[in-house]
Amino acid sequence: MGLGPVMLDVSGTELTSEDEARLMHPLVGGVILFKRNYESVSQLARLTAAIHALRPSPLLISVDHEGGRVQRFREGFTRIPPMRELGRIWDAQPQRARHLAHQTGFVLALELRGCGIDFSFTPVLDVDYGQSGVIGDRAFHSDPQAIAELAHSLLQGMKQGGMHTVGKHFPGHGYVAADSHLAVPVDERRFVDIEFSDLIPFRQMINFGLTAVMPAHVIYPAVDSRPAGFSPVWLKEVLRGQLGFEGCIFSDDLSMEGATVAGGIVQRASAALNAGCDMVLVCNKPELADELLSGLHWEMSVMSRARLVHMRGQSNPVPMAQLHEQAQFLRALQEVSTIGVSSPELPLA
Repeated sequence: MGLGPVMLDVSGTELTSEDEARLMHPLVGGVILFKRNYESVSQLARLTAAIHALRPSPLLISVDHEGGRVQRFREGFTRIPPMRELGRIWDAQPQRARHLAHQTGFVLALELRGCGIDFSFTPVLDVDYGQSGVIGDRAFHSDPQAIAELAHSLLQGMKQGGMHTVGKHFPGHGYVAADSHLAVPVDERRFVDIEFSDLIPFRQMINFGLTAVMPAHVIYPAVDSRPAGFSPVWLKEVLRGQLGFEGCIFSDDLSMEGATVAGGIVQRASAALNAGCDMVLVCNKPELADELLSGLHWEMSVMSRARLVHMRGQSNPVPMAQLHEQAQFLRALQEVSTIGVSSPELPLA
C-alpha cells in the first residue's frame, strides 16, 4: 500500500483503534501531530514509531513547529524563537542573523528527527506588512530579500539536521488582516504587485531547493476567484509554470473557515487535488475525516507519490537522548538560546 493523498491527525498521546482504522485507509498518506499528542520525548518517540509501523510504506509524520507561537512540543525541546527575532538581528548584523537562522534550523530538525518526525511545516515566507495578526512575528521580516536570505539559511540548517522544508503560505498571507482560520481573506492587489514583493521569497527559495509549499486560503480576485489552494492558476500556472517548482504541494487545513468556499469536505479535497495539491490536510475534525475517506475518489499520480516519498526525513536519525552528547548540536543549542522566545501558542498554523 503506497502513500495516499490525505493527511490526518490522531486523538491523543497513543493510537486508539479508531486512529488506526483511519490511518490504514488507502487514501491516507500522512499524520500531523499537535500539542495534545505530546507528553514527553520518550512518549512522542513511541507514538511516531507506532505510526510508522502501521503500514509497509510508512506514513509521513509532520508537525507545525516553526518557533514562537507555533511550537507544538515544548517541555524537553529547545524553545525556538519566533522568526521575527532573526529579522531584528538581520537589521543590525545580517551575517550573524544568517548564522543563527542556520543554527536554529539545525536544532529544530535534529530534535524533531530524533523523535521520529519526518518534517515540519516551516518556514513561513510571508512578508510582514504589519497588518496580519495571524502571521505577525511568525514572519522573518518586511523586506522580501531579507526573508529569502534568512529562510535559505534556515533551510540549510534543517537539511543538515535531516529534514525537508515547507514554505508557506503561497503566494503570501501577510498583506490581509483577516485570519483564514476564522474567515475568508481577500487580497485585492494586482498580480504584478504580489510578484514583485510576496513572490520574491518563494521564487528564491525554490531556486535554493525548497522541497514543499503550502498555499494560502486567501482569495486574490485580480488573479482568480478561488483561494490559492484551490486555484490551478496559482498552483499550476504560477507556482509550477512560472516559478518552476517541482516539489510537493500540501493544502492548508481544509477544516479552516478559509476553505469553506469550496463546498463540503469532499468537494474541498477534490478541488485542492485537481488544482495541483499532492496532499490535503484535515485537522481536528474526525467526523470530517471520516466523511472524506468514505467519499473521496482520487487516483494518485506516480509523480505525486514520488514527491511525497521524498518528504521522508533522513534515515537513521540520532535519538533525542543522544543529541546532548554531540558537540556540534550543543554549540548550536547554546547559540539559539541567546535569541529568545516569546508569545503564546496559536491553535493551528
